[in-house]
Amino acid sequence: MDALTWGRFQFGFLATYHYIFPQLTMGLALLIVVLKILALRKGDDAYNRAAQFWARIFAINFVVGVVTGIPLEFQFGTNWARFSTYSGGVIGLTLALEGLFAFFAESAFLGLFLFGEKRLSAKGHLFAAVMVFLGAWLSGYFIIATNAFMQYPVGYRMTSENTLQLADMWLYLFNPWAIWQYLHNMNASVVTASFVMSAVGAFYLLSNRFEKQGKIFLKVGVISGFISCVGLLFPTGDFHGKMVAKYQPAALAAMEGKFETGDKAELAIIGQPDVVNRRLENPIYVPYVLSYLAYGSFGAVVKGLNDFPEDEIPDNIELLYYAYHIMVGLGTIFILLMLISGIKLWRNTLFQSRAMLWILMCAFPFPYIANSMGWLVAELGRQPWLIYGLFRTSEGNSELVSGGNIAFSSLGFMGMYLVIGVLFLYLIGKVIAKGPEEAMIIGGGA
Repeated sequence: MDALTWGRFQFGFLATYHYIFPQLTMGLALLIVVLKILALRKGDDAYNRAAQFWARIFAINFVVGVVTGIPLEFQFGTNWARFSTYSGGVIGLTLALEGLFAFFAESAFLGLFLFGEKRLSAKGHLFAAVMVFLGAWLSGYFIIATNAFMQYPVGYRMTSENTLQLADMWLYLFNPWAIWQYLHNMNASVVTASFVMSAVGAFYLLSNRFEKQGKIFLKVGVISGFISCVGLLFPTGDFHGKMVAKYQPAALAAMEGKFETGDKAELAIIGQPDVVNRRLENPIYVPYVLSYLAYGSFGAVVKGLNDFPEDEIPDNIELLYYAYHIMVGLGTIFILLMLISGIKLWRNTLFQSRAMLWILMCAFPFPYIANSMGWLVAELGRQPWLIYGLFRTSEGNSELVSGGNIAFSSLGFMGMYLVIGVLFLYLIGKVIAKGPEEAMIIGGGA
């Protein structure tokens, strides 16, 4: 592989690995606030111990997320120097805001939350939890605003040196693409946290340990999971999909494996894209639905890949198509699973249903897969552009870094991340094995 391909592989690997951790912390930050509010309103210390337990899980994820995120920042200067030179005058703003404000607030108040309960009032400790949540979600917004500029560039002007400069900060920060991408992403983060919380709760009930906290985990996990799963579909998924249809129509066609332009466009449930022969093999279609979902009309025309110039369509249609369909398929299953769990919870039969508890316990990896597929859809759909319509991926890599150098450093990252992953699983396993009672002691509980 050449340097460009190795550079894309390395950034994709690092970003995918890194995002395992912040997707859980962002979702957990909200659920910890919910547990703290319930503890305050109900006056039940079991909710407080539950919040302390998840704070420990949060802290381990946070630390590993920071460690694995640092190499991504350096990538801009090493493997993607020409991209940094071209766009640094714009994207530097959100990357700096993320580090200076959001990350700082999240880190400082996480320390207060973990070790300051004895020194703070109940409301003061809740305030620390809220600030951790705001810091985590603000951090996520700045990162997504940066990515949104690459998907749909607004608020910039071109300098005489042929580089980009910020022209309208508010338009850049409140890019309409960023709003819907952010809401969709935050819903997905809550889905991950809800599934993880439900899985741990199911594990405790199945093993007859920490049953009171296990039931709390299941209640909060299932209710928040159902709400966030529905939110992924509508409105966030629907409106974000319409943004893709409007501003990246070639990406939409590739996601659906649609090669021919036509009205009353059908939605492909399954099928295999044959890029050489320009067709979707063995498809199962739902008629009219793609036209409606994309443009709000059953008769709307959807442009096929055959009508785009070759140098403007995504360069890996197969991977984009399958990633999109895996993401959507898993999202549909999540809604059904949480709906059934919610009905059982309402009927007071969930805690006794061992089959359902086993399903919930084993389901937690799938939101991670769906989130990774979603990230692939966003990044592959933007190709062949680094900044859509402005700057091609082939123009952004560093000229002085060879493919061999990037391959060597990729192997180094893989080895290091393997060690980090093993250590992470050991620490998380240790916290879960000790349970919420141990978390109370370490957290300086009531």
